[in-house]
Amino acid sequence: MAQLLMRTDPFREFDRLAQQLFRGNGTLAYPGAMPMDAWREGDTFVVEFDLPGIAPEAIELDVERNVVTVRAERPARSDTLEMLAAERARGTFSRQLVLGDNLDTEHIEAGYDAGVLTLRIPVAEQAKPRKIEISSVGSGRQAIDA
Repeated sequence: MAQLLMRTDPFREFDRLAQQLFRGNGTLAYPGAMPMDAWREGDTFVVEFDLPGIAPEAIELDVERNVVTVRAERPARSDTLEMLAAERARGTFSRQLVLGDNLDTEHIEAGYDAGVLTLRIPVAEQAKPRKIEISSVGSGRQAIDA
């Protein structure tokens, strides 16, 4: 089975919780949390990020080797407004995924609909199961599943 995420930082969840509790809004230096779901559909991994209220042009998606970085910004409201409630996080949001080598980062597809950014990441051809022919000295060739 292909591996989507390789965990490299065991304290990531703790940092995210501390950030939400103590910092509130994200900044460039300390981006806010970006919730996500990830699953496999056949030969494709699907990742969804919640980015409600963020304009599509405010989302950046970068791939460098096997690291996918998603960065988005929900700008602050004008200081001239008299806010009655301000519970929605504003500022910069960021998330990095370290992908396994068996995923094809050259063919990632991204779509944004109803505040959800969806990435579709195919399994690399060399990581897919394939048949290998075995030749026999006395008889014809025969294919078996590998």
